[in-house]
Amino acid sequence: MSNSGGRFASYRNALTAISGRTGTPLPSLVVSFVVLHELTAIVPIVGIFYTARSLGAGERVVNAVALNRDGSIDDQSWINTQLRSWLDEGEQWAGRVGRRYGIFGFEKGEIVGKAQTSQLPGKLAGDVANAVLAYGAAKALLPIRIGLSLYLSPMFSRAVVEPIRLGGLRLLGRRPKSS
Repeated sequence: MSNSGGRFASYRNALTAISGRTGTPLPSLVVSFVVLHELTAIVPIVGIFYTARSLGAGERVVNAVALNRDGSIDDQSWINTQLRSWLDEGEQWAGRVGRRYGIFGFEKGEIVGKAQTSQLPGKLAGDVANAVLAYGAAKALLPIRIGLSLYLSPMFSRAVVEPIRLGGLRLLGRRPKSS
């Protein structure tokens, strides 16, 4: 057995123990975690976006993170570097999603460069800033999202994933294997 197989065996044993303890099949637990992890990203992004939009907070927060009080950029602290990284990722994400779906003030399929973004109407800049804020907040909530997804996975598996799996098997005329 290779060294990497030994490393994965310990994870497999831990996951099998969790599966046995919670009474849910391992594949259902994995699917449940993935679904919950995505939901715990989407719900905060939507909620924070509309909250920031209604309060007009997106541009203020993004500008406050991007610049120091004197208008200079401070790259000395890890926190500032990480926040700035999330802002850049959020701006790229907002542009991709905005152009793909025609939201945040972008036209569907529109090609806009960074230099052109500053020339766009104020509403677009506000929605983009709100989207960037929502994206950054979802990134900052990652440890909480992972913990919540892990905690809720067994319940979600028993209540949602397993009934769908068993219904699908019955629909296909197959008998479910006992777990």
